[in-house]
Amino acid sequence: MTPFVAPLDDILFSLHHVARAPLIAAWDHDFAAEIGKHFAAFAEGEIAPIDEIGDQEGCRLENGRVRLPSGCKEMYTAYCEQGWPGLTAPGEFGGQAQDALILAMTSEIFSGANHSMQMVTGLVPGAIRTLLNFGTDAQKDRFLPSLASGETIATMCLTEPSAGSDLSRITCRAVPDGAQWQISGEKIFISGGDQDISDEILHLVLARTSDNGVKGLSLFLCPSTKTDGTRNAVKVTRIEEKMGLHASPTCQMLFDGAEAELIGEEGRGLAAMFTMMNHARGDVALQGVAHAARAYQIAAAYAVDRVQGRLSDGSPARLDQHADVRRILDAMDRYALFGRAMTHMAFVAMERGDQGALVEFLTPLIKVFCTEAGMRSAELGIQVLGGYGFLREYRIEQTYRDARITAIYEGANGIHKRMLATRMAQGPSSDAFEQMLIDEGIETNALAQWQCIRAETANHTDPAEMAHRFIQASIDAMQAVVHKRMSDCVEAHPDPDRIRRVLALDPEPWRGM
Repeated sequence: MTPFVAPLDDILFSLHHVARAPLIAAWDHDFAAEIGKHFAAFAEGEIAPIDEIGDQEGCRLENGRVRLPSGCKEMYTAYCEQGWPGLTAPGEFGGQAQDALILAMTSEIFSGANHSMQMVTGLVPGAIRTLLNFGTDAQKDRFLPSLASGETIATMCLTEPSAGSDLSRITCRAVPDGAQWQISGEKIFISGGDQDISDEILHLVLARTSDNGVKGLSLFLCPSTKTDGTRNAVKVTRIEEKMGLHASPTCQMLFDGAEAELIGEEGRGLAAMFTMMNHARGDVALQGVAHAARAYQIAAAYAVDRVQGRLSDGSPARLDQHADVRRILDAMDRYALFGRAMTHMAFVAMERGDQGALVEFLTPLIKVFCTEAGMRSAELGIQVLGGYGFLREYRIEQTYRDARITAIYEGANGIHKRMLATRMAQGPSSDAFEQMLIDEGIETNALAQWQCIRAETANHTDPAEMAHRFIQASIDAMQAVVHKRMSDCVEAHPDPDRIRRVLALDPEPWRGM
Protein backbone atom coordinates (compact mmCIF):
# COMPACT_ATOMS: atom_id res chain seq x y z
CA MET A 1 0.00 0.00 0.00
CA THR A 2 1.24 3.50 -0.88
CA PRO A 3 0.60 5.86 2.07
CA PHE A 4 -1.44 8.94 1.21
CA VAL A 5 0.64 12.10 0.82
CA ALA A 6 -1.26 15.35 0.32
CA PRO A 7 -0.27 17.01 -3.00
CA LEU A 8 0.18 20.34 -1.23
CA ASP A 9 2.92 21.70 -3.50
CA ASP A 10 0.75 21.07 -6.55
CA ILE A 11 -2.27 22.69 -4.91
CA LEU A 12 -0.42 25.84 -3.88
CA PHE A 13 1.25 26.12 -7.30
CA SER A 14 -2.15 25.83 -8.96
CA LEU A 15 -3.90 28.33 -6.71
CA HIS A 16 -1.21 30.98 -6.58
CA HIS A 17 0.43 30.82 -9.99
CA VAL A 18 -1.97 29.16 -12.43
CA ALA A 19 -5.35 30.29 -11.09
CA ARG A 20 -3.82 33.62 -9.98
CA ALA A 21 -5.27 33.76 -6.49
CA PRO A 22 -3.38 37.03 -5.81
CA LEU A 23 -6.16 38.70 -7.85
CA ILE A 24 -8.19 38.26 -4.65
CA ALA A 25 -7.21 41.00 -2.21
CA ALA A 26 -7.56 38.72 0.82
CA TRP A 27 -5.25 36.03 -0.58
CA ASP A 28 -2.17 35.42 1.56
CA HIS A 29 0.05 32.71 0.08
CA ASP A 30 2.11 32.15 3.23
CA PHE A 31 -1.02 31.85 5.37
CA ALA A 32 -2.60 29.45 2.87
CA ALA A 33 0.57 27.35 2.89
CA GLU A 34 0.50 27.20 6.68
CA ILE A 35 -3.17 26.18 6.77
CA GLY A 36 -2.47 23.59 4.08
CA LYS A 37 0.50 22.21 5.95
CA HIS A 38 -1.52 21.71 9.14
CA PHE A 39 -4.46 20.10 7.37
CA ALA A 40 -2.18 17.89 5.26
CA ALA A 41 -0.51 16.57 8.42
CA PHE A 42 -3.90 15.85 9.98
CA ALA A 43 -5.17 14.16 6.82
CA GLU A 44 -2.07 12.00 6.43
CA GLY A 45 -1.91 11.06 10.11
CA GLU A 46 -5.56 10.66 11.12
CA ILE A 47 -7.99 10.78 8.18
CA ALA A 48 -6.23 8.54 5.64
CA PRO A 49 -5.42 5.65 8.02
CA ILE A 50 -9.12 4.87 8.58
CA ASP A 51 -9.97 4.88 4.87
CA GLU A 52 -9.13 1.22 4.27
CA ILE A 53 -10.84 0.18 7.51
CA GLY A 54 -13.97 2.03 6.46
CA ASP A 55 -13.95 0.43 3.03
CA GLN A 56 -13.71 -3.04 4.56
CA GLU A 57 -16.14 -2.61 7.48
CA GLY A 58 -18.76 -0.37 5.90
CA CYS A 59 -21.69 1.12 7.81
CA ARG A 60 -24.44 -0.75 9.59
CA LEU A 61 -27.99 -0.03 10.68
CA GLU A 62 -28.66 -1.00 14.30
CA ASN A 63 -32.02 -0.40 15.95
CA GLY A 64 -32.85 2.30 13.42
CA ARG A 65 -29.55 4.17 13.86
CA VAL A 66 -26.47 4.23 11.62
CA ARG A 67 -23.08 3.17 12.99
CA LEU A 68 -19.95 4.23 11.14
CA PRO A 69 -16.81 2.06 10.92
CA SER A 70 -14.09 1.87 13.57
CA GLY A 71 -12.09 5.04 14.11
CA CYS A 72 -14.51 7.44 12.43
CA LYS A 73 -15.85 9.00 15.63
CA GLU A 74 -12.37 9.48 17.09
CA MET A 75 -11.13 11.08 13.88
CA TYR A 76 -14.13 13.40 13.74
CA THR A 77 -13.64 14.44 17.35
CA ALA A 78 -10.07 15.43 16.57
CA TYR A 79 -11.26 17.20 13.40
CA CYS A 80 -13.67 19.31 15.47
CA GLU A 81 -11.13 20.01 18.21
CA GLN A 82 -8.86 21.58 15.59
CA GLY A 83 -11.69 23.80 14.32
CA TRP A 84 -11.94 22.47 10.76
CA PRO A 85 -15.79 22.31 10.52
CA GLY A 86 -16.00 26.09 10.95
CA LEU A 87 -13.37 26.96 8.34
CA THR A 88 -15.76 29.11 6.26
CA ALA A 89 -18.20 30.18 9.01
CA PRO A 90 -18.10 33.85 10.07
CA GLY A 91 -16.13 34.68 13.20
CA GLU A 92 -19.20 35.86 15.13
CA PHE A 93 -20.59 32.32 14.92
CA GLY A 94 -17.39 30.63 16.02
CA GLY A 95 -15.86 30.10 12.59
CA GLN A 96 -12.58 31.08 10.94
CA ALA A 97 -14.11 33.15 8.10
CA GLN A 98 -11.92 31.66 5.37
CA ASP A 99 -12.87 31.85 1.71
CA ALA A 100 -13.53 29.31 -1.04
CA LEU A 101 -9.85 29.09 -2.00
CA ILE A 102 -8.76 27.85 1.41
CA LEU A 103 -11.72 25.49 1.45
CA ALA A 104 -10.76 24.17 -2.00
CA MET A 105 -7.33 23.29 -0.65
CA THR A 106 -8.55 21.41 2.42
CA SER A 107 -11.46 19.79 0.59
CA GLU A 108 -9.25 18.19 -2.06
CA ILE A 109 -6.84 16.90 0.54
CA PHE A 110 -9.71 15.47 2.60
CA SER A 111 -11.17 13.70 -0.45
CA GLY A 112 -7.82 12.25 -1.42
CA ALA A 113 -7.29 10.93 2.08
CA ASN A 114 -10.78 9.55 2.65
CA HIS A 115 -13.57 10.35 0.21
CA SER A 116 -16.19 8.58 2.33
CA MET A 117 -15.61 10.74 5.40
CA GLN A 118 -15.37 13.87 3.27
CA MET A 119 -18.83 12.98 1.98
CA VAL A 120 -20.23 12.78 5.51
CA THR A 121 -18.78 16.14 6.59
CA GLY A 122 -18.53 17.99 3.27
CA LEU A 123 -21.99 19.56 3.05
CA VAL A 124 -21.44 21.77 6.10
CA PRO A 125 -19.87 24.70 4.16
CA GLY A 126 -22.78 24.66 1.70
CA ALA A 127 -25.28 24.65 4.55
CA ILE A 128 -23.46 27.56 6.17
CA ARG A 129 -23.59 29.52 2.91
CA THR A 130 -27.29 28.74 2.47
CA LEU A 131 -28.08 29.97 5.99
CA LEU A 132 -26.05 33.12 5.46
CA ASN A 133 -27.84 33.89 2.19
CA PHE A 134 -31.40 32.87 3.05
CA GLY A 135 -31.72 32.32 6.79
CA THR A 136 -33.29 34.71 9.29
CA ASP A 137 -31.16 36.17 12.05
CA ALA A 138 -32.79 33.74 14.48
CA GLN A 139 -31.96 30.77 12.23
CA LYS A 140 -28.36 31.90 11.87
CA ASP A 141 -28.01 32.30 15.64
CA ARG A 142 -29.52 28.88 16.27
CA PHE A 143 -27.76 26.74 13.65
CA LEU A 144 -24.50 28.37 12.57
CA PRO A 145 -22.57 27.99 15.86
CA SER A 146 -23.26 24.24 16.05
CA LEU A 147 -22.32 23.76 12.39
CA ALA A 148 -19.09 25.69 12.96
CA SER A 149 -18.21 23.68 16.08
CA GLY A 150 -18.95 20.33 14.46
CA GLU A 151 -21.73 19.52 16.89
CA THR A 152 -24.03 19.45 13.84
CA ILE A 153 -23.43 17.90 10.42
CA ALA A 154 -25.67 18.83 7.46
CA THR A 155 -27.38 16.74 4.81
CA MET A 156 -29.05 17.65 1.52
CA CYS A 157 -32.38 15.89 0.95
CA LEU A 158 -33.59 16.23 -2.64
CA THR A 159 -33.89 12.90 -4.42
CA GLU A 160 -36.97 10.69 -4.18
CA PRO A 161 -37.72 7.26 -5.66
CA SER A 162 -39.65 8.85 -8.55
CA ALA A 163 -37.82 12.18 -8.64
CA GLY A 164 -34.13 12.16 -9.48
CA SER A 165 -32.89 15.01 -11.63
CA ASP A 166 -36.49 15.99 -12.46
CA LEU A 167 -37.30 17.92 -9.30
CA SER A 168 -40.77 18.81 -10.57
CA ARG A 169 -41.78 15.23 -9.65
CA ILE A 170 -41.03 15.71 -5.94
CA THR A 171 -43.95 14.56 -3.78
CA CYS A 172 -42.51 14.99 -0.26
CA ARG A 173 -44.88 17.53 1.26
CA ALA A 174 -44.70 20.19 3.96
CA VAL A 175 -47.80 21.57 5.66
CA PRO A 176 -48.04 24.45 8.14
CA ASP A 177 -48.25 23.59 11.83
CA GLY A 178 -48.51 26.83 13.77
CA ALA A 179 -45.15 28.59 13.59
CA GLN A 180 -43.56 25.40 12.30
CA TRP A 181 -44.11 23.02 9.41
CA GLN A 182 -44.51 19.26 9.22
CA ILE A 183 -42.73 17.28 6.49
CA SER A 184 -43.96 13.91 5.30
CA GLY A 185 -42.49 11.79 2.52
CA GLU A 186 -39.56 9.70 1.44
CA LYS A 187 -36.06 10.75 0.34
CA ILE A 188 -33.33 8.50 -1.05
CA PHE A 189 -29.57 8.68 -1.69
CA ILE A 190 -29.01 10.89 1.37
CA SER A 191 -25.29 10.97 2.21
CA GLY A 192 -24.83 10.86 5.97
CA GLY A 193 -28.60 10.75 6.45
CA ASP A 194 -27.78 9.39 9.87
CA GLN A 195 -24.47 8.72 11.63
CA ASP A 196 -23.05 8.46 15.12
CA ILE A 197 -20.15 10.91 14.97
CA SER A 198 -21.96 14.24 15.48
CA ASP A 199 -24.46 15.07 18.20
CA GLU A 200 -26.96 16.59 15.77
CA ILE A 201 -27.87 16.44 12.08
CA LEU A 202 -29.46 19.31 10.16
CA HIS A 203 -31.38 18.08 7.13
CA LEU A 204 -31.98 20.63 4.38
CA VAL A 205 -35.13 19.26 2.76
CA LEU A 206 -36.74 20.26 -0.50
CA ALA A 207 -40.48 19.68 -0.08
CA ARG A 208 -43.70 20.60 -1.82
CA THR A 209 -45.86 23.38 -0.37
CA SER A 210 -48.15 23.64 -3.41
CA ASP A 211 -48.85 21.73 -6.61
CA ASN A 212 -47.42 24.48 -8.83
CA GLY A 213 -44.57 22.44 -10.34
CA VAL A 214 -41.07 23.54 -9.32
CA LYS A 215 -42.59 26.84 -8.13
CA GLY A 216 -44.38 24.84 -5.47
CA LEU A 217 -41.12 23.67 -3.88
CA SER A 218 -39.74 25.21 -0.69
CA LEU A 219 -36.62 24.57 1.35
CA PHE A 220 -36.79 23.54 5.00
CA LEU A 221 -34.45 23.15 7.95
CA CYS A 222 -35.26 19.87 9.63
CA PRO A 223 -33.04 19.14 12.65
CA SER A 224 -32.67 15.64 14.06
CA THR A 225 -33.85 16.92 17.47
CA LYS A 226 -37.10 18.85 17.90
CA THR A 227 -37.42 22.08 19.87
CA ASP A 228 -38.76 20.14 22.87
CA GLY A 229 -35.60 18.03 22.97
CA THR A 230 -37.12 14.81 21.64
CA ARG A 231 -35.96 13.03 18.49
CA ASN A 232 -37.58 14.31 15.32
CA ALA A 233 -39.76 12.05 13.16
CA VAL A 234 -36.99 11.27 10.69
CA LYS A 235 -36.18 7.59 10.24
CA VAL A 236 -33.60 5.67 8.23
CA THR A 237 -35.36 2.77 6.52
CA ARG A 238 -32.27 1.32 4.87
CA ILE A 239 -28.61 1.89 4.01
CA GLU A 240 -27.78 1.33 0.36
CA GLU A 241 -25.21 -1.31 -0.58
CA LYS A 242 -22.84 0.53 -2.90
CA MET A 243 -19.96 -0.11 -5.28
CA GLY A 244 -17.74 2.30 -3.33
CA LEU A 245 -17.73 4.88 -0.52
CA HIS A 246 -18.52 2.11 1.95
CA ALA A 247 -17.86 4.28 5.03
CA SER A 248 -20.34 6.92 3.87
CA PRO A 249 -23.90 5.86 4.76
CA THR A 250 -26.21 6.50 1.81
CA CYS A 251 -29.61 6.42 3.42
CA GLN A 252 -33.22 5.99 2.45
CA MET A 253 -35.12 8.37 4.76
CA LEU A 254 -38.71 8.56 5.92
CA PHE A 255 -40.05 11.92 7.14
CA ASP A 256 -43.22 11.18 9.09
CA GLY A 257 -44.65 14.54 10.12
CA ALA A 258 -41.16 15.78 10.99
CA GLU A 259 -40.89 19.20 12.60
CA ALA A 260 -39.21 21.74 10.29
CA GLU A 261 -39.01 25.42 9.53
CA LEU A 262 -38.99 27.30 6.25
CA ILE A 263 -35.76 28.88 5.07
CA GLY A 264 -36.11 31.58 2.46
CA GLU A 265 -39.42 32.29 0.75
CA GLU A 266 -42.17 29.76 0.28
CA GLY A 267 -42.14 28.51 -3.32
CA ARG A 268 -38.54 29.64 -3.82
CA GLY A 269 -36.89 26.49 -2.57
CA LEU A 270 -34.83 25.84 -5.69
CA ALA A 271 -33.10 29.21 -5.46
CA ALA A 272 -32.02 28.44 -1.90
CA MET A 273 -31.14 24.82 -2.62
CA PHE A 274 -28.97 25.70 -5.62
CA THR A 275 -26.73 27.71 -3.28
CA MET A 276 -25.92 24.42 -1.59
CA MET A 277 -25.85 22.43 -4.84
CA ASN A 278 -23.44 24.76 -6.61
CA HIS A 279 -21.06 24.50 -3.68
CA ALA A 280 -21.42 20.72 -3.89
CA ARG A 281 -20.69 20.68 -7.64
CA GLY A 282 -17.40 22.50 -7.17
CA ASP A 283 -16.62 20.13 -4.33
CA VAL A 284 -17.35 17.12 -6.55
CA ALA A 285 -14.97 18.47 -9.19
CA LEU A 286 -12.27 18.51 -6.51
CA GLN A 287 -13.18 14.95 -5.56
CA GLY A 288 -12.41 13.96 -9.15
CA VAL A 289 -9.10 15.80 -8.98
CA ALA A 290 -8.28 14.10 -5.67
CA HIS A 291 -8.87 10.67 -7.18
CA ALA A 292 -6.78 11.50 -10.25
CA ALA A 293 -3.92 12.68 -8.04
CA ARG A 294 -4.19 9.67 -5.73
CA ALA A 295 -4.24 7.23 -8.65
CA TYR A 296 -1.14 8.89 -10.09
CA GLN A 297 0.57 8.76 -6.70
CA ILE A 298 -0.05 5.02 -6.32
CA ALA A 299 0.87 4.15 -9.91
CA ALA A 300 4.01 6.31 -9.97
CA ALA A 301 5.28 4.81 -6.71
CA TYR A 302 4.67 1.28 -7.98
CA ALA A 303 6.31 1.96 -11.36
CA VAL A 304 9.49 3.25 -9.70
CA ASP A 305 9.87 0.10 -7.58
CA ARG A 306 8.75 -2.53 -10.08
CA VAL A 307 11.53 -4.05 -12.22
CA GLN A 308 10.20 -5.41 -15.48
CA GLY A 309 12.17 -6.26 -18.62
CA ARG A 310 15.45 -4.69 -19.73
CA LEU A 311 16.71 -1.47 -21.24
CA SER A 312 18.42 -1.33 -24.63
CA ASP A 313 21.82 -1.79 -22.96
CA GLY A 314 20.65 -4.98 -21.29
CA SER A 315 20.37 -3.58 -17.77
CA PRO A 316 17.20 -4.20 -15.71
CA ALA A 317 14.43 -1.67 -16.37
CA ARG A 318 12.09 -0.10 -13.91
CA LEU A 319 8.49 -0.05 -15.06
CA ASP A 320 8.51 3.74 -15.38
CA GLN A 321 11.43 3.55 -17.81
CA HIS A 322 9.26 1.89 -20.44
CA ALA A 323 7.99 4.51 -22.88
CA ASP A 324 4.34 3.50 -22.85
CA VAL A 325 4.16 3.34 -19.06
CA ARG A 326 5.83 6.75 -18.84
CA ARG A 327 3.24 8.10 -21.29
CA ILE A 328 0.40 6.72 -19.18
CA LEU A 329 1.82 8.14 -15.95
CA ASP A 330 2.27 11.57 -17.51
CA ALA A 331 -1.29 11.47 -18.84
CA MET A 332 -2.59 10.65 -15.35
CA ASP A 333 -0.54 13.49 -13.90
CA ARG A 334 -1.92 15.85 -16.51
CA TYR A 335 -5.51 14.94 -15.67
CA ALA A 336 -4.93 15.92 -12.04
CA LEU A 337 -2.89 19.06 -12.76
CA PHE A 338 -5.21 20.41 -15.45
CA GLY A 339 -8.43 19.51 -13.62
CA ARG A 340 -7.18 21.17 -10.46
CA ALA A 341 -6.17 24.32 -12.36
CA MET A 342 -9.56 24.58 -14.09
CA THR A 343 -11.38 24.22 -10.79
CA HIS A 344 -9.17 26.74 -9.03
CA MET A 345 -9.73 29.22 -11.86
CA ALA A 346 -13.48 28.82 -11.36
CA PHE A 347 -13.10 29.40 -7.62
CA VAL A 348 -10.98 32.51 -8.17
CA ALA A 349 -13.61 33.85 -10.57
CA MET A 350 -16.27 33.17 -7.94
CA GLU A 351 -14.31 34.90 -5.18
CA ARG A 352 -13.78 37.97 -7.36
CA GLY A 353 -17.51 38.54 -7.22
CA ASP A 354 -17.81 40.23 -10.61
CA GLN A 355 -17.64 37.19 -12.90
CA GLY A 356 -20.91 35.43 -12.20
CA ALA A 357 -21.59 34.61 -15.85
CA LEU A 358 -18.17 32.99 -16.25
CA VAL A 359 -18.63 30.97 -13.06
CA GLU A 360 -21.99 29.77 -14.38
CA PHE A 361 -20.26 28.42 -17.50
CA LEU A 362 -17.27 26.93 -15.71
CA THR A 363 -19.29 25.06 -13.07
CA PRO A 364 -20.70 22.32 -15.35
CA LEU A 365 -17.43 22.24 -17.30
CA ILE A 366 -15.26 21.46 -14.27
CA LYS A 367 -17.81 19.04 -12.87
CA VAL A 368 -17.72 16.98 -16.06
CA PHE A 369 -14.00 17.16 -16.83
CA CYS A 370 -12.69 16.56 -13.32
CA THR A 371 -15.00 13.68 -12.45
CA GLU A 372 -14.20 11.88 -15.69
CA ALA A 373 -10.52 12.66 -15.14
CA GLY A 374 -10.69 10.92 -11.78
CA MET A 375 -12.30 7.84 -13.27
CA ARG A 376 -9.92 7.73 -16.22
CA SER A 377 -6.83 8.12 -14.06
CA ALA A 378 -7.95 5.33 -11.74
CA GLU A 379 -8.53 3.08 -14.74
CA LEU A 380 -5.10 3.91 -16.18
CA GLY A 381 -3.49 3.37 -12.78
CA ILE A 382 -4.90 -0.13 -12.59
CA GLN A 383 -3.38 -0.80 -16.01
CA VAL A 384 0.05 0.37 -14.80
CA LEU A 385 -0.09 -2.01 -11.84
CA GLY A 386 -1.31 -4.85 -14.03
CA GLY A 387 -2.58 -7.82 -12.06
CA TYR A 388 -1.72 -6.12 -8.78
CA GLY A 389 -4.00 -3.25 -9.76
CA PHE A 390 -6.88 -5.69 -9.93
CA LEU A 391 -6.16 -6.84 -6.37
CA ARG A 392 -6.97 -4.97 -3.17
CA GLU A 393 -3.37 -4.90 -1.98
CA TYR A 394 -2.47 -1.51 -3.49
CA ARG A 395 -6.00 -0.12 -3.08
CA ILE A 396 -6.13 1.56 -6.48
CA GLU A 397 -9.19 -0.57 -7.14
CA GLN A 398 -10.84 1.30 -4.26
CA THR A 399 -9.94 4.57 -5.95
CA TYR A 400 -11.65 3.24 -9.08
CA ARG A 401 -14.78 2.25 -7.13
CA ASP A 402 -14.98 5.44 -5.08
CA ALA A 403 -14.39 7.75 -8.05
CA ARG A 404 -17.20 6.31 -10.15
CA ILE A 405 -20.04 8.02 -8.30
CA THR A 406 -18.69 11.53 -8.98
CA ALA A 407 -19.93 11.50 -12.58
CA ILE A 408 -23.42 10.56 -11.36
CA TYR A 409 -24.30 12.60 -8.30
CA GLU A 410 -24.85 16.36 -8.06
CA GLY A 411 -26.36 16.09 -11.52
CA ALA A 412 -25.26 13.32 -13.87
CA ASN A 413 -22.62 14.55 -16.30
CA GLY A 414 -24.99 14.24 -19.25
CA ILE A 415 -27.33 16.74 -17.57
CA HIS A 416 -24.51 19.24 -17.19
CA LYS A 417 -23.56 18.82 -20.84
CA ARG A 418 -27.16 19.37 -21.88
CA MET A 419 -27.47 22.43 -19.66
CA LEU A 420 -24.34 23.96 -21.18
CA ALA A 421 -25.70 23.49 -24.71
CA THR A 422 -29.36 24.36 -24.22
CA ARG A 423 -29.20 27.15 -21.64
CA MET A 424 -25.79 28.74 -22.09
CA ALA A 425 -24.59 28.46 -25.69
CA GLN A 426 -26.56 31.53 -26.75
CA GLY A 427 -26.36 33.53 -23.54
CA PRO A 428 -24.08 35.73 -21.43
CA SER A 429 -22.33 32.74 -19.86
CA SER A 430 -20.87 31.68 -23.22
CA ASP A 431 -20.11 35.31 -23.98
CA ALA A 432 -18.09 35.50 -20.76
CA PHE A 433 -16.24 32.28 -21.57
CA GLU A 434 -15.46 33.50 -25.08
CA GLN A 435 -14.14 36.79 -23.71
CA MET A 436 -11.91 34.89 -21.31
CA LEU A 437 -10.47 32.85 -24.20
CA ILE A 438 -9.76 36.06 -26.08
CA ASP A 439 -8.23 37.77 -23.05
CA GLU A 440 -6.03 34.74 -22.37
CA GLY A 441 -4.68 34.91 -25.93
CA ILE A 442 -5.04 31.24 -26.78
CA GLU A 443 -3.98 30.09 -30.22
CA THR A 444 -6.18 31.49 -33.01
CA ASN A 445 -7.25 28.14 -34.42
CA ALA A 446 -8.29 26.87 -30.98
CA LEU A 447 -10.44 29.96 -30.45
CA ALA A 448 -11.96 29.69 -33.93
CA GLN A 449 -12.83 26.02 -33.42
CA TRP A 450 -14.68 26.78 -30.20
CA GLN A 451 -16.50 29.75 -31.76
CA CYS A 452 -17.58 27.60 -34.70
CA ILE A 453 -19.03 24.85 -32.51
CA ARG A 454 -20.69 27.41 -30.26
CA ALA A 455 -22.43 28.94 -33.26
CA GLU A 456 -23.47 25.53 -34.55
CA THR A 457 -24.87 24.65 -31.11
CA ALA A 458 -26.70 27.93 -30.64
CA ASN A 459 -28.31 27.74 -34.10
CA HIS A 460 -29.20 24.04 -33.97
CA THR A 461 -32.89 23.14 -34.05
CA ASP A 462 -32.23 20.97 -31.00
CA PRO A 463 -29.12 22.18 -29.15
CA ALA A 464 -29.27 19.10 -26.90
CA GLU A 465 -28.01 17.05 -29.84
CA MET A 466 -24.84 19.17 -29.75
CA ALA A 467 -24.33 18.82 -26.00
CA HIS A 468 -21.41 16.40 -26.08
CA ARG A 469 -19.62 18.17 -28.93
CA PHE A 470 -20.06 21.56 -27.29
CA ILE A 471 -18.61 20.51 -23.96
CA GLN A 472 -15.80 18.69 -25.80
CA ALA A 473 -14.88 21.91 -27.56
CA SER A 474 -15.24 23.95 -24.36
CA ILE A 475 -13.00 21.61 -22.36
CA ASP A 476 -10.39 21.59 -25.14
CA ALA A 477 -10.41 25.41 -25.15
CA MET A 478 -10.12 25.50 -21.37
CA GLN A 479 -7.19 23.10 -21.49
CA ALA A 480 -5.51 25.47 -23.93
CA VAL A 481 -5.90 28.26 -21.37
CA VAL A 482 -4.44 26.11 -18.60
CA HIS A 483 -1.57 24.98 -20.85
CA LYS A 484 -0.66 28.58 -21.63
CA ARG A 485 -0.87 29.73 -18.03
CA MET A 486 1.08 26.76 -16.70
CA SER A 487 3.77 27.22 -19.35
CA ASP A 488 4.22 30.81 -18.24
CA CYS A 489 4.82 29.89 -14.59
CA VAL A 490 6.46 26.46 -14.81
CA GLU A 491 9.58 27.60 -12.96
CA ALA A 492 7.50 28.41 -9.88
CA HIS A 493 6.79 24.71 -9.29
CA PRO A 494 9.17 22.80 -6.97
CA ASP A 495 9.62 20.19 -9.74
CA PRO A 496 9.56 22.16 -13.01
CA ASP A 497 10.88 19.23 -15.06
CA ARG A 498 7.81 17.20 -14.14
CA ILE A 499 5.51 20.03 -15.24
CA ARG A 500 7.43 20.46 -18.51
CA ARG A 501 7.10 16.75 -19.22
CA VAL A 502 3.33 16.96 -18.75
CA LEU A 503 3.08 20.08 -20.90
CA ALA A 504 5.10 18.39 -23.64
CA LEU A 505 2.51 15.64 -24.09
CA ASP A 506 0.82 15.70 -27.48
CA PRO A 507 -2.45 17.54 -26.96
CA GLU A 508 -5.20 14.95 -27.05
CA PRO A 509 -8.74 16.20 -27.64
CA TRP A 510 -10.98 15.43 -24.70
CA ARG A 511 -13.55 12.77 -25.51
CA GLY A 512 -15.21 11.84 -22.24
CA MET A 513 -18.15 9.46 -21.97
